[in-house]
Amino acid sequence: MLAAPVRLAIILRLADGPAAVHQLADGLNEPQPLISQHLRILRSARLIRASVRGRERIYELVDDHVAHIARDAVRHTTEPHT
Repeated sequence: MLAAPVRLAIILRLADGPAAVHQLADGLNEPQPLISQHLRILRSARLIRASVRGRERIYELVDDHVAHIARDAVRHTTEPHT
């Protein structure tokens, strides 16, 4: 699920707090349709959830464990291996 760089970036961004699609698209410098597609995948895996505020859908992590897993994965790939 986190093998796609865009999905990993979304998870790491949502670890900082909830965000709307346009905020994620702007922050990750990706087109909004691509972000929406990845958000659907993450929602179907129950890693994120959405709530409606006014006209916007706000996305957030289901729990902090998701952020820990993503951060650990990134950290592991940058560690020197012997």
